[in-house]
Amino acid sequence: MIACLAVSLTVGLASKAGAQETAVIETGTPLGPSTPLGPSTPLGPSTPQAQAQASADKVSATPPEEKARRTYLGRIVAQPMGHQGAPWLIRDNRDEEENASDSFVQLNLSEGMVVCDLGCGNGYWTLPMAKKVGERGRILAVDIQREMLQKLRVRSGKAKLRNIEPILGNVDNPNLPAAELDLILMVDVYHEFSHPESMLWHLHRALKPEGVIALLEYREEDPTVPIKPLHKMSKNQIIKEYHANHFKLVKEYNKLPWQHLMFFARDDSPLDSIDPLPTLQVLEALR
Repeated sequence: MIACLAVSLTVGLASKAGAQETAVIETGTPLGPSTPLGPSTPLGPSTPQAQAQASADKVSATPPEEKARRTYLGRIVAQPMGHQGAPWLIRDNRDEEENASDSFVQLNLSEGMVVCDLGCGNGYWTLPMAKKVGERGRILAVDIQREMLQKLRVRSGKAKLRNIEPILGNVDNPNLPAAELDLILMVDVYHEFSHPESMLWHLHRALKPEGVIALLEYREEDPTVPIKPLHKMSKNQIIKEYHANHFKLVKEYNKLPWQHLMFFARDDSPLDSIDPLPTLQVLEALR
């Protein structure tokens, strides 16, 4: 099983990236000639979070013009998996390995919510979420692979669930309605987005003022997690990227065996931001 887990196995949108697109490696912005460099003046914000926030003054009214990336803010963008890996997503021992049922509780779903399963694949998360939000709720299930959406349709049809709306997304746009979503769930897919800034711009636009993104990513800081390093993310890297795109951390759950579970709201949300628990403390508590 470990050998299986060590391959590029992640849900949906990632599969989207499209290796054919031109990659862009970003360059840093040099200090201007007027920047003071006295002994008591720092060269810039002292933390990754502050550096990211300093570069993000306000959300643009239009999505960024972004080409497919090989790297983003110091991180290599992982290559996606295809729909051929779909059986792994609904493997019998997934809950045992990842404690997905515990993650599900942390989503705090209730009847009537409008939720997006971004990178839904064949619906491992989609179906139980649809049952939880009930007939008055909606699940917008986004994937850019038609094959994945077809597998989802088959499974949701067998389960007789009528509140799931399959949506064919693009690598730079999930095609979501504006300001309608209570929750956007991304499970092990964000690290494969070839257009992270474009995607996060659209997600910011899709959330209600108090809506949140629930992000699950394998822990880069833990070498015992049996996933290739390229398909992991550190907590610091996640926060750096989300702060740079006008999101703030409002909640986290640190008791999962393999993954970070972090909740981000728009930076103009009335929800209070929190400081993350250092990963070293998380790992010590899990051992």
